[in-house]
Amino acid sequence: MKNTEKYTRQFFDVPDAPMRWAKKSYIDKAPVWCSVDLRDGNQALITPMTLEEKLDFFRMLVAIGFKEIEIGFPAASETEYEFCRTLIEKKLIPDDVTIQVLTQSREHIIKKTFEALEGCKNAIVHLYNSTSLAQREQVFRKTKAEITELAVCGARLCKEYRERFDGNIRFEYSPESFTGTEPDFALEICNAVLDVWQPTPEDKVIINLPVTVQLSMPHIYANQVEFMCDHLKYRENVIVSLHPHNDRGCGVADTEMGLLAGADRVEGTLFGNGERTGNVDIIVLALNMYSQGIEPGLDLSDIPSIAEIYTRMTKMEVYERQPYSGKLVFAAFSGSHQDAIAKGMKWREEHGSEIWNVPYLPIDPKDIGRVYETDVIRINSQSGKGGIGYILETRYGYNLPKKMRENVGYLVKGVSDRLHKELMPDEVLAIFRENYVDLTSPLNVTEAHFRQQNGIEASIDVVWQGKHIHAVDSGNGRLDAVSNAIRSCTGLEYSLSAYTEHALEVGSASQAVSYVEVVNGDKSYWGTGIDTDIIRSSIKALVSAVNNMTR
Repeated sequence: MKNTEKYTRQFFDVPDAPMRWAKKSYIDKAPVWCSVDLRDGNQALITPMTLEEKLDFFRMLVAIGFKEIEIGFPAASETEYEFCRTLIEKKLIPDDVTIQVLTQSREHIIKKTFEALEGCKNAIVHLYNSTSLAQREQVFRKTKAEITELAVCGARLCKEYRERFDGNIRFEYSPESFTGTEPDFALEICNAVLDVWQPTPEDKVIINLPVTVQLSMPHIYANQVEFMCDHLKYRENVIVSLHPHNDRGCGVADTEMGLLAGADRVEGTLFGNGERTGNVDIIVLALNMYSQGIEPGLDLSDIPSIAEIYTRMTKMEVYERQPYSGKLVFAAFSGSHQDAIAKGMKWREEHGSEIWNVPYLPIDPKDIGRVYETDVIRINSQSGKGGIGYILETRYGYNLPKKMRENVGYLVKGVSDRLHKELMPDEVLAIFRENYVDLTSPLNVTEAHFRQQNGIEASIDVVWQGKHIHAVDSGNGRLDAVSNAIRSCTGLEYSLSAYTEHALEVGSASQAVSYVEVVNGDKSYWGTGIDTDIIRSSIKALVSAVNNMTR
């Protein structure tokens, strides 16, 4: 890179920061969540949502459990104004939900904002103005005192308009571009606004500290938040809020460290939609807490449905590797990963464990509406016998013997490799059935009868390479007797090596499934048989194994 010298550090760290937050190892309770999907998220869309789409999105946010929802900037456009009025006039806002509206520190904008809220039971008026050194010098060309006066004037106007308003109005102030603002000045301007609003236990005020643009590593932001929490006036009556963007890819880290530093509230969006690289992803934050046993206070039990509505309303896609939400985040293609997951799941079942500690899976995918067989164990040329066996067992009821899993695994992986594609569970089942189950060519046993003589004697009717043959032989059991009769009438050389069976519990519970291994020289061949009769099932498995040997 040739132009490093043109860049410099634009953030302001806190001198001698105590960094008490760094000694905490986890967040012990969920913050107040505020969705800004309908404002920050919507204004970042190539094609903003229509009124009906915004109404549907609002209903989804309510269903998820958000109690504070920023719905827009009513004075900015007729569309925004109409959305606010529709929510109020159609009584779409539940009594326990507070809508939040944004306003600049200008009287005509504040006036129209309060007009838009007429008839609303609970609302937050969110006042902001930019405070950073770059904005003061380059955009507004104003002194610190002039920027402070702008904020104070807006705070006074909000207070005056609230006195004439019937509903419950709370206040929020944001020193926009907080991360590029000197900490002592950010504190000064916030305290000046608080002096106007005079928060009380019954009328708390939100001070929002936005990462409008990420300028530093997350610990610097945490130091800034801790500094504000330590020095804000009326702190017991102030709700400190975070609003991180994601320019450096640190939105989640900024937020989590900011919460450790003393913040009480988070503004963010579903799936991190927002300007530039987006806002902080509330779903990630909430499920990070959930994964450590903290109730997040949001219902994220059906992420696929939330993602579907989000995609339909915003025309945005959820990235396949998006934490928790992406289609591939739980997917294990690697054979060793699949084997570890399958064994972990088996261990939980055997031990009746209520604690989730499965290798490679930070949370139980089922808790957020995902399906193990289609979302976790994914089959391609990199997969292993464990994953393929897991699919056949959990989805279709085939509990293959350990040695057979390896045999089937190589076959399925080979198919995936040749086709250069992932195989869906039904395709894996089709390959298994086509190559192992109830094979009848070139050998088939159409009749089998038994009697007690020289152990067990088997009398069988065989079709071998198109010819009908009758054969009789004995053995130490029925399957051994049939096997000896097959060898005597066909001239095939092999030994019966392994046999297992179980009830096929998926589908018809009355069926039995058998697995047989035959060995010829140093090579092993497997077959599977299914029948309502266990003896016929085992014979079919033997015939299938022999047919595999003759291929």
